[in-house]
Amino acid sequence: MAQHDETGRPRRDASGDDPDTIDFGYERVARGEKQRRVGAVFDSVADNYDLMNDLMSMGIHRAWKHFTLELAAVRPGERVLDLAGGTGDLATGFARRAGPDGRVLLSDINPAMLAHGRDRLIDAGIVDNVDYCLANAERLPFADDTFDCVSIGFGLRNVTDKPAALAEMRRVTRPGGRAIVLEFSKPAVPGLDKLYDIYSFSVLPWLGRNVAGDEASYRYLAESIRMHPDQDTLREMMRTAGLVRCGYHNLTGGIVAVHRGYSP
Repeated sequence: MAQHDETGRPRRDASGDDPDTIDFGYERVARGEKQRRVGAVFDSVADNYDLMNDLMSMGIHRAWKHFTLELAAVRPGERVLDLAGGTGDLATGFARRAGPDGRVLLSDINPAMLAHGRDRLIDAGIVDNVDYCLANAERLPFADDTFDCVSIGFGLRNVTDKPAALAEMRRVTRPGGRAIVLEFSKPAVPGLDKLYDIYSFSVLPWLGRNVAGDEASYRYLAESIRMHPDQDTLREMMRTAGLVRCGYHNLTGGIVAVHRGYSP
């Protein structure tokens, strides 16, 4: 039986209790069911995704992504895979850094999100060095050692089998290349976790209900953040996947962390 904390929420290690089920927010669902339900969430939020990102983070998500781009250190001519790339913020930055001799592949498992990303890049005039692919991060349709850099931004927590996704990131990253994970994490500043809980479970559902017309999806997003591994756990998961020199940087007091590892 899953263990719960004093607030009634499942503890972070509860996902290991039953190998046939997985967390979907605070619910337990069959492993095969999570992908369908996550897909329904992102079908619902796709049209308002960028607006809601600005509102929910008060625009700070742009700074988080800028830091991620700097840490990825993509150089002209490199090949980059952006997993769960959503509406293309990271892919846009990667494409500009890779230049005309490089190549960026924007990938997402959700057709609606991928379509929004493609439209945004085309509107920004980025057309010559970007390709698009519907792909499941757990089973990537690419050969070993294909990319110089592989990123996943705010998508790993929605993957059913996180170890499989990390192993796939390592597999398709060439030796010496970088794997980057930008994700919500555990606040590292004393007292910030309580304020963050109030914001996440009061303000975010309110925004979802009154701006996007979808309170349930934004409540799931808040819950999925709490069920995601913390910084040190994720670093160890990356090491287990075969990545080396793994480390992370806390942003905004640990609300977000950027992890980086290298393919040996």
